[in-house]
Amino acid sequence: MTQYTSDLLALLDARGYIHQLTDAAALDALAARQIVPGYIGFDPTAPSLHVGSLVQIMLLRRLQQSGHKPIVVMGGGTGKIGDPSFKDEARRLLTPETIAFNVASIKRVFERFLTFGDGPTDAIMVDNAEWLDRLEYVPFLRDIGQHFSINRMLSFDSVKLRLDREQSLSFLEFNYMILQAYDFLELSRRVGCRLQMGGSDQWGNIVNGIELARRVDGTEVYGVTTPLITLADGGKMGKTEKGAVWLNEDSLPAYDYWQFWRNTQDADVGRFMRLFTDIPLDEIARLENLQGSEINEAKKVLADAATTMCRGADAARSAAETARATFEQGHAGGDLPSIQVPAEGMSIVQATTGLGFTASNKEAKRKIEEGAVRVNGEKVQGFDYLVKPGDTLSLGQKKHGLVLGED
Repeated sequence: MTQYTSDLLALLDARGYIHQLTDAAALDALAARQIVPGYIGFDPTAPSLHVGSLVQIMLLRRLQQSGHKPIVVMGGGTGKIGDPSFKDEARRLLTPETIAFNVASIKRVFERFLTFGDGPTDAIMVDNAEWLDRLEYVPFLRDIGQHFSINRMLSFDSVKLRLDREQSLSFLEFNYMILQAYDFLELSRRVGCRLQMGGSDQWGNIVNGIELARRVDGTEVYGVTTPLITLADGGKMGKTEKGAVWLNEDSLPAYDYWQFWRNTQDADVGRFMRLFTDIPLDEIARLENLQGSEINEAKKVLADAATTMCRGADAARSAAETARATFEQGHAGGDLPSIQVPAEGMSIVQATTGLGFTASNKEAKRKIEEGAVRVNGEKVQGFDYLVKPGDTLSLGQKKHGLVLGED
């Protein structure tokens, strides 16, 4: 690891967040001598962020933990366009009403991770619609557009890969990187922001903002990107057979969130503890070196810590107890996903799909034929089996659900 003098970069380096830095020595020196306000933007494309955004949220948390000021930027303005970075096609355009609803819904999760207030290191939240919605087109082109080279913009991987695949890139999307760069300039003027952070796919956008601030105002600002987080088997972080792992409670039950972390692959346990929890590094070193079945205890520690941070201690305890009752005692815990069926029952095929364990009835039938579907611990033998209220339905070793009666 590189030896940094600032608590900020030393912490980010020790926990595995750093992929690229702009002028690492200057940023390290700045962070060692003063409070550095830093921001990350989040576009409101859905009512909840998912685990794929969690590295960025944790970056803001690490910024605050090391004595600096986090700035959460809600993309009420940029969300009207959509970031084209490494996307195969344009995002569906959202209505202003949908964007406003999503922004209000997303805001809640940050209060779990950051301390907001008026103090020098307290987090603040702003919406870039405050300045982007007020821009006048011709003045913006004259004052800001002149600082961007089309040749340079076309060379960034986020754009180049899309064009190389001969996939359409609209002029609307092409403007996204200019608006994100303008965000950095505006934040440096409004709140003295000196740092933008983001995933590795944001490198081009961040560099544009740094150069714009230098050219227009002569301000030195900096950038940090994180590595792409993939699973040990090469899979995408935050994606499961049931879909995205949402951070908001109303988008994903606490048990499912806890179980996502409990199902972490052995090789990922230590890395995920460093990235997604506040567990001390020496304790992580001990836990990730556990062998055989003992590594499962480390996974429970990871699940408890990650769930407590995002959903609260009560939710983590309840989820852990449900898992213990289900897996260790053979009982059905109360936080399991559930499906309501009439008193006469529902076909095992429909129930398996209805619980979200399979994507279609066809897949459910295939799993039944494979012997992977069980009711109350017994393998189901035929498609005509009816599940009744009070049953526990399982698919494999990790998916369990309750069958409830209709109200």
